[in-house]
Amino acid sequence: MALSLGEGGGSRLRRQLESGGFAAGEYVKQLSQQSDGDRDLQEHRQRIQALSEETAQSLKRNVYQNYRQFIETAREISYLESEMYQLSHILTEQKGIMEAVTQALLLQADRDDPALGARRAAAAADPFLPLSAKEAAASEEGRQRTLTTLLEKVEGCRDLLPESPGKYLVYNGDLVEYDADHMAQIQRVHAFLMNDCLLVATALPNRRGAYRYDALYPLDGLAVVNVKDNPPMKDMFKLLMFPESRIFQAENAKIKKEWLEVLEETKRNRALSEKRRLEQEALPRPAPTPPEPTNPFEEDDEEEEPSAEEEVVDLSLEWIQELPEDLDVCIAQRDFEGAVDLLDKLNEYLGDKPVSQPVKELRAKVDERVRQLTDVLVFELSPDRSLRGGPRATRRAVSQLIRLGQSTKACELFLKNRAAAVQTAIRQLRIEGATLLYIHKLCHVFFTSLLETAREFETDFAGNNGCYSAFVVWARSSMRMFVDAFSKQVFDSKESLSTAAECVKVAKEHCKQLSEIGLDLTFIIHALLVKDIKGALQSYKDIIIEATKHRNSEEMWRRMNLMTPEALGKLREEMRSCGVGNFDQYTGDDCWVNLSYTVVAFTKQTMAFLEEALKLYFPELHMVLLESLVEIILVAVQHVDYSLRCEQDPEKKAFIRQNASFLYETVLPVVEKRFEEGVGKPAKQLQDLRNASRLMRVNPESTTSVV
Repeated sequence: MALSLGEGGGSRLRRQLESGGFAAGEYVKQLSQQSDGDRDLQEHRQRIQALSEETAQSLKRNVYQNYRQFIETAREISYLESEMYQLSHILTEQKGIMEAVTQALLLQADRDDPALGARRAAAAADPFLPLSAKEAAASEEGRQRTLTTLLEKVEGCRDLLPESPGKYLVYNGDLVEYDADHMAQIQRVHAFLMNDCLLVATALPNRRGAYRYDALYPLDGLAVVNVKDNPPMKDMFKLLMFPESRIFQAENAKIKKEWLEVLEETKRNRALSEKRRLEQEALPRPAPTPPEPTNPFEEDDEEEEPSAEEEVVDLSLEWIQELPEDLDVCIAQRDFEGAVDLLDKLNEYLGDKPVSQPVKELRAKVDERVRQLTDVLVFELSPDRSLRGGPRATRRAVSQLIRLGQSTKACELFLKNRAAAVQTAIRQLRIEGATLLYIHKLCHVFFTSLLETAREFETDFAGNNGCYSAFVVWARSSMRMFVDAFSKQVFDSKESLSTAAECVKVAKEHCKQLSEIGLDLTFIIHALLVKDIKGALQSYKDIIIEATKHRNSEEMWRRMNLMTPEALGKLREEMRSCGVGNFDQYTGDDCWVNLSYTVVAFTKQTMAFLEEALKLYFPELHMVLLESLVEIILVAVQHVDYSLRCEQDPEKKAFIRQNASFLYETVLPVVEKRFEEGVGKPAKQLQDLRNASRLMRVNPESTTSVV
């Protein structure tokens, strides 16, 4: 069936391609079945290509139209922004006009009443100049009324903000809060600054002019920091209240300046009023007049004891008044040394002073800051913090905790931090390549960290001898963690005895590095590895015994023919490395060896086992190693003895005797000598075995071997 290229066909094709259930495979299959030949397919291809070009042109037109609309929208936004700027400028001018009108009305009132104007001018010059009782009462009542009216709009603050005669509202306004880390807008708030605290409330979404309580900060623990403008972030300031900080943005630079100035002024007035209160409390009170004596018989010459006047502690010094605030600033700025220096200075000043009520109040404020400082230092040493930088990175926090008298807590946190660092370093090691290479990396990472931790511990806790026992306990637990990783890689993976011996040797060599600082943990690593090493020795012993028994079952008691001089020379070198120095007397003409293959293989395997086992040796393994050697030797000795008794051929019997002589007179003495050199003392069990391993006279018809 021929496919039409008309306009109707194009519309049908477009609708078919745009349908949601369109399947390309089915469409092509159907098209192939309906087409008459190659020409129909070519025409259909041109038709689809034309639709593709038409679609591309349509997309271009749509993109161009959207781009034009975007430009027009941006232009409208620019116009709107300029109009908003004009409106803001008009509002600012209106505010200035209203302030000028208010000032003019005040001046007119001053002209009408000169006495009131003079008092108002004096009060502006000195805010602490006392007013008349009537004016003071009116001012206090007005402030209270304003505060009560405003706080009625804040939900949830009535119970948290009790009414007091001296509390009044100083300043308030809208602010925008931003996230301190990402500088993203969080919420709109309304701040109420009172003479002793700052109240922050959030706006209720559906009620205009109503707010919900968010936070209340006393001015004593509040620090104000100006935030430098960094467009588009501008007109911001930061409030520091340990352990948190908040960033607010004012409406413009003028309002921001007003907030900074009024906050500092209110804090200063608060500090001055507190200072005056302390001075009033510190003034000596007149002693009560003693009652007149009523006893006429008292002697006149009785001396009166002078009443010791209590020493007055001067807390009006400027640095003492500003101490709580300075501590807050030091903690917020992470100046831990400065904070501890201030505490030491205060303790030195109050060291020999009597404990009066003002001193107790000051101590209470300072103790709260000490707790905050301790919490920050504890957080600095927590494992949740970054573990980079090594042990020295913790020195700052540890030294300040020790100065605060928290040496035990500092020791505990320091060791926990280092344990987490060591564990993280071990986990980050990649298990790749040969086992011995991984063990080299593991030992380097662990023992280097342990050595650095020990040196740093000795530096930080030099004067605290009681903390050294905690370090030893920590070192033992860290060693257990190391041995777990070591054993999992070496022993659980069934490595060969030679690889296990090399790995243990590497661990012992690294452990000896700790002796540089007087710390010997060799006995700990021995105690933790003894079980795994025993298992490895017994497993390898079983392998040797099975291999020996298998060779014994196939023994033909024939001489070895090594075929080439090179092979014979190689065997001589192997026997010489095993300690067999007289092997030449067992070699014959050409490349013949007057020993059985079974005896030669047994000798090489036994000596290799002994050499690797001596690398693993420590006193706890003495009996395990000795018993393993005896069991291995007994298998070969029993086989030779049994073969000698059963063999009837005189020539083979002579050859068996020659192999038995090699075992008894050469191999066993070499095993005894090497064991004694490696252990440091002779093995009586090996001597008894050699002495008992002799040809025993038994019933010639018997085939039983007794050793």
